[in-house]
Amino acid sequence: MQENLIRSGDVFFGAANDHIINNGVRETPAPPTDDAYEYWTGDLPSRAPLGVGYVPIQRDAEPSYEPDKALTRGTLFPGLDLPFMDTANKNNPYAGTPLGDLMAVSFAAHELTLYLDTHPRDKSAFMTLKKLLRLKKEAMARYTKLYGPVSTDDLLDSEAFTWVHGPWPWETPPPGTSRQSGDPGK
Repeated sequence: MQENLIRSGDVFFGAANDHIINNGVRETPAPPTDDAYEYWTGDLPSRAPLGVGYVPIQRDAEPSYEPDKALTRGTLFPGLDLPFMDTANKNNPYAGTPLGDLMAVSFAAHELTLYLDTHPRDKSAFMTLKKLLRLKKEAMARYTKLYGPVSTDDLLDSEAFTWVHGPWPWETPPPGTSRQSGDPGK
């Protein structure tokens, strides 16, 4: 599949370059001389060719990863799950905890929002986003009840300014471990 994308990108850019040259938009550029400009200072000649990025259109809109797996894998969409050098996270150490639930559902909602930025007419994705936002609200309420505010917005219904009270999320031990008596967050 990746070879097909590269091949279609090469065809697209070749056709675009031919069109530009054949329609007199610009002439075939002559190779620059060393004193024409200096690469290391960022200076370019006045008619330097533009760099064009190519990103294939995401066609598969239906996310099939659950929020926890999406957070672990780094994407909500299996079609975009392309681990760098075939190395990927295998598990989330906070899975099943209030913090893990909040992180996972927040990540999934954010990913789906990014998808909807480019596919605003996808009603199914929007309905899924609304479900995720409800879950996020529940997860946020559960977490703040146990550990305190995540952001200053969570202080709206508070009786006192509890933002500075611990423990902070990074001060809580990972699931399955216990806090040692010498820990500063105790």
